[in-house]
Amino acid sequence: MKQVMKRARLHVKLMTLHRSYKRLLMVAADAVALPLALWSAYTLRFADPWPEFYLYPAAWLFVILPVVGILVFIKLGLYRAVVRYMGAQAIWTVAFGVLILSLLLWAAAFVLQIKPFPRSIPINFALVAMVYVGGSRLLMRSYYHWLLNHFLNKDSVLIYGAGGSGVQLAKALDGSQELSCVGFLDDDPSLWRSSVAGFTVYDPSRIAELIEEQQITSVLLAMPSAPPRVRKRILDRLADYPVHVRTIPAMHEIVSGVSVASLREIEIEDLLGRDPVPPIQPLIDASIRDKVVLVTGAGGSIGSEICKQVQQHQPRLLLLYEQSEFALYSIEQTLSAFGAECIPILGSVCDRQRVDDVLQRFAVQTIYHAAAYKHVPLVEHNVLEGVRNNALGTQVMAEAALQHGVERFVLVSTDKAVRPTNVMGATKRLAELILQNLASQSPKTIFSMVRFGNVLGSSGSVVPLFRKQIESGGPVTVTHPDITRYFMTIPEAASLVIQAGSMAKGGDVFVLDMGESVRIVDLARRMIRLMGYEVLDDKHPDGDIEITFSGLRPGEKLYEELLIGDDVIGTEHPKIMRALEETLPPEVLSQILVGLNTALQQRNCVDARQLLQQAVSGFKPTAKIVDWLAVEQVK
Repeated sequence: MKQVMKRARLHVKLMTLHRSYKRLLMVAADAVALPLALWSAYTLRFADPWPEFYLYPAAWLFVILPVVGILVFIKLGLYRAVVRYMGAQAIWTVAFGVLILSLLLWAAAFVLQIKPFPRSIPINFALVAMVYVGGSRLLMRSYYHWLLNHFLNKDSVLIYGAGGSGVQLAKALDGSQELSCVGFLDDDPSLWRSSVAGFTVYDPSRIAELIEEQQITSVLLAMPSAPPRVRKRILDRLADYPVHVRTIPAMHEIVSGVSVASLREIEIEDLLGRDPVPPIQPLIDASIRDKVVLVTGAGGSIGSEICKQVQQHQPRLLLLYEQSEFALYSIEQTLSAFGAECIPILGSVCDRQRVDDVLQRFAVQTIYHAAAYKHVPLVEHNVLEGVRNNALGTQVMAEAALQHGVERFVLVSTDKAVRPTNVMGATKRLAELILQNLASQSPKTIFSMVRFGNVLGSSGSVVPLFRKQIESGGPVTVTHPDITRYFMTIPEAASLVIQAGSMAKGGDVFVLDMGESVRIVDLARRMIRLMGYEVLDDKHPDGDIEITFSGLRPGEKLYEELLIGDDVIGTEHPKIMRALEETLPPEVLSQILVGLNTALQQRNCVDARQLLQQAVSGFKPTAKIVDWLAVEQVK
């Protein structure tokens, strides 16, 4: 055992030598290999290990050759190549250097009048030197990878996808100190049992057998161009096994090739398997191209993505309106990095004078109103501010748009506005009612609203929270075992908001196709399994990560809806529907808005929520009012 440990320490010491020492070793090896290659050339020519009649006259060549050879290799940069990463380029460098030495060898024999000197000696030398010099490097490369496999505790992995990206990834894993590829999985039956890049390609149905036999800990997806539905089908299959699943980025994200560093965790976009629908360009251009565009809440999740997409379609001017200094700075810096011309404006949507000044000064033509307080529990505990910002702030923006002749006003709404159980949803539905009312009075400005569910990667998304909890060892907290949600990616939602706004005729309520709703507890289980852990429950008492249920938060619903009624019609876009929703009579809405302003002045959150119940059909609060700065409270 001591001898084994001693050899292991020696191997590791050789691996960790400084680069300069490794270069000296290669120079010393070449200093021996080149004269040895010349001797081998004579031996092969005469089938005699010591043909002294021919060797003695050529003695000077054995002295000059290693010196000249090392100088040639230095000039060609051979010693700058890292042996463990040596590829075809380094072999070509060796071949070119050996060819030069062969010609110099012939020239030296001619100049020095070395006789006898068979003409086959330079040719034999070239062939043998190629083996000795190039082979020594390949041998060292193999030795290095043997050390990695035998003295480092590397995890065995399978690569799903035996195409070009999979081969690149397998080669990248050769130099990894953490992962070791043992084979490929591929859905193409013609590749099964064949060898790709030196590894066997297996039928994916054998994964359970391979996990047990090869002690597989991870599966790496190398299918960057696969459609989302194909990736989802593969992930559904892998979710049944205790392996950590990671993937390389999509093809458009790969800049400098596939590497171990490019591996990332599975995103929920992969789990949803939604096939993107290409945007309809005329709908994008109608509201943006050569227009002055204002985005409120420009630093938020949706607002910032709308800004990014707007600047890609040649607006005349893009205005970023945001009350958070840091959020405004972040989006302005992001857009500036792409060379976009934009004007960052600090301000609140509740500041009527500020809004008027901006719309008049820049002659705004299109407004995307994404500014809102959206976190349900926070708004539930800050009722008055939720009303002020989400509802009355929308009123300020919309009335200013009407006054200054803005062409299009698009409200970014939410599925929580449908039969809300919380103040946030109720205020967003009231904002919709305000726009529907103004649309009936507007001769020029086209008001519309776009309603959708949760977006992935937003500040309130559950997915980053789950990943953080899993990485820290759990538990993963879910509010309720039956809670479900719709999900959509931020870029897709922003693109559909822009296109829906261009289809509006006035007062339209657009609903985005969110696909199938997802049970959050099922999502948590799949994330745990795909990150290489087992769920700890009654069936698996030896599992790794437990799922706990914390109970519904104030105002939270079990199921989200997108429609208040059943009246919905399609549009020219397959992912956008137009809902026919009820409205409030103008005089009723006016009285409610006056009452809400009075409640704000008196800091009376009880009256404010009662007025919301009068205005919003189906609003049934589920939580007690807790607004710490309000005068009236429900105890």
